[in-house]
Amino acid sequence: MAQDETKLRHVGIIMDGNGRWAKARNLPRPAGHRRGANAVGEALNAARRHGVKYVTLYAFSSENWRRPEGEISTVFGLLDHYIDHKAKELIDQGARIRFLGERHRVSAGLLKKMDQVSALSRHNDDFHLCVAVDYGGRREVVSAVRKISALVAAGDLQISDIDEDLISANRYQPDVPDPELIIRTSGEQRLSNFLLWQAAYSEFVFVPTLWPDFSQDDFDQAVAQFVGRDRRFGGVSNLATSG
Repeated sequence: MAQDETKLRHVGIIMDGNGRWAKARNLPRPAGHRRGANAVGEALNAARRHGVKYVTLYAFSSENWRRPEGEISTVFGLLDHYIDHKAKELIDQGARIRFLGERHRVSAGLLKKMDQVSALSRHNDDFHLCVAVDYGGRREVVSAVRKISALVAAGDLQISDIDEDLISANRYQPDVPDPELIIRTSGEQRLSNFLLWQAAYSEFVFVPTLWPDFSQDDFDQAVAQFVGRDRRFGGVSNLATSG
């Protein structure tokens, strides 16, 4: 692996375009989600090949509850199926499977399965698959603020103690590093409430490919774009100061 790729530890993926893929083929929207499930394996295999340790998949947003009931059922059914048929293989390969997001609207049966695979894989550290389910970036920040506010109200924390590190420590998964790269498929160019706090210095690559057609080659091209970026973090370009 090239030296300049070693800094790529965490990739977030907004899996977009399932509905448009289905519409282009005169198929119902759920068919796009079913086909899109196959692209998950492509993305994970490519990520591991590049030495990426963390991948966060935006599986279902807090706003996606506005979609048709049949489509919602399909998405959660696919997640249930993935846990039943793919989780063990990933765990045996050293992957830790984790979920982030709200829990109160997810069915008890699916929550049980999510908790089981999380517990079974909790000691794995070769690769981390983080699945965002009923997730919203703004909600995550609100959740962190509420936790901190409770500490202040209890007298266990001073307002002057609140800083960026404390907010980060109260995220859903405080031990997961911020993503260096966020990929969004389908050509749309927005975050859609995904990892808002964590994405402060992420690089973005917007891929025209619809998610069901996403391949390892698409991932490779996104990484190539990332490697070619000059990440300044508010400072002066290394290119401008070199030589």
